[in-house]
Amino acid sequence: MASVERLVRMAIFTTLVLRLFLLADVAPCRAQARPPSADDANPIGTSGPQGSVASDSAASDQPTIGDPAGPVPPKASTTGVDDAWHFAVSPYLWFPGVHGSATGPNGGSLSFRASPGDLLSNFRFGVMGAVEARHKRLVVPIDMMWIRLEDDKAVPRPGLGAMSANIKATEFILTPKIGLRVINEEKFKVDALAGFRYWHLGENLKFNPSLLGLNFSSSQNFVDPLVGGRIEVALSPKIVVNILGDVGGWGTGSQLEYQVAGLLGYRLKPALMLQAGYRYLNVDYRTSRGGVFNATTAGVVFGATLNLK
Repeated sequence: MASVERLVRMAIFTTLVLRLFLLADVAPCRAQARPPSADDANPIGTSGPQGSVASDSAASDQPTIGDPAGPVPPKASTTGVDDAWHFAVSPYLWFPGVHGSATGPNGGSLSFRASPGDLLSNFRFGVMGAVEARHKRLVVPIDMMWIRLEDDKAVPRPGLGAMSANIKATEFILTPKIGLRVINEEKFKVDALAGFRYWHLGENLKFNPSLLGLNFSSSQNFVDPLVGGRIEVALSPKIVVNILGDVGGWGTGSQLEYQVAGLLGYRLKPALMLQAGYRYLNVDYRTSRGGVFNATTAGVVFGATLNLK
């Protein structure tokens, strides 16, 4: 009986010891598995007594069993060189005056002068504008101007009755260029350009009635190679100054021609700029029959530039 009682006591003692070991092993796990506090949910990462959000996220980046790839590497930066094409259109209005001289094959010369008001009063039709494509440092500007002037004059003929004269003048100028942006700073840009300028000058004189056979129609067409440049200076985020010029001819089409222009731009929107300035264009053209046409066209210009892409 005594031996049975000792066995029972040993069993009870052994059970108590095992329970103490089990409680000692489970208690730390319960301490780590505390319920989340308000600090743990704070998005700015403030830490509680058991650590911080930053340390938890760092721990989550460590490789785990069953994840042979390990932590995901950070994404590389996507910033780089702009490889896209950019396009802009610039419609404008040029209000010039014209002066110069013309010499015929027989040696007779004539000087002429017309103010901006004179040309505007005889203006019948016109299209003026420029487009530009740019890719990295490559720039491709194209300028075009087409105007038509017309006037009717009464010609007195003593003793022969009334006669009128209709005069039409057409001018078409196309200037494509290609160039390289040699300086491309945020506030200072310089382009070196080369291209050509195609000229078409047309004159038509018609009398009514035409009894003396004095009606006249003629045209001149020539092409001049050009070299030039353009400078752009940003005085502020909204104010930009553009200065451009070119020179060409050298006996290929005309003897010499040159152009200088300056524009002051105001940026209304990131893609829209209004511009105003002055443009000067001179050409010295000589025909194969000995005629000479030397003219200067100069005046104020107003326009806008819209960046399409």
